[in-house]
Amino acid sequence: MAQILNLTNAPNQSVQASLVVNGESLTLNLRVYYNRAGEFWAMDIADRDGNPLVSSVPFVTGDWPAANILSPFAYLRIGSAFVINQSGGTADRPDDESLGTGSFLLLWDDN
Repeated sequence: MAQILNLTNAPNQSVQASLVVNGESLTLNLRVYYNRAGEFWAMDIADRDGNPLVSSVPFVTGDWPAANILSPFAYLRIGSAFVINQSGGTADRPDDESLGTGSFLLLWDDN
């Protein structure tokens, strides 16, 4: 079940995401931040109790199967995540202004 996570282009944000992954309820704590030096967005993921699961996952687009930014972490069973470029442009990642504006969205789905 694909779900859009409502993010903004605020440079540092924390989101508690209540998701459905593979038919199961899952709550994750996300820290989404913009790395100004590298000019990219990244995300840290923790479980509902704040225990770290994944660090510094970059927000990049791509073609299947590379499009799933969580594919290296499939063993965690926390789902799949895709950075979607809705603008029709050629950018391969959101910049400091385009995340959550409709240009780039984060879509979470089943494994």
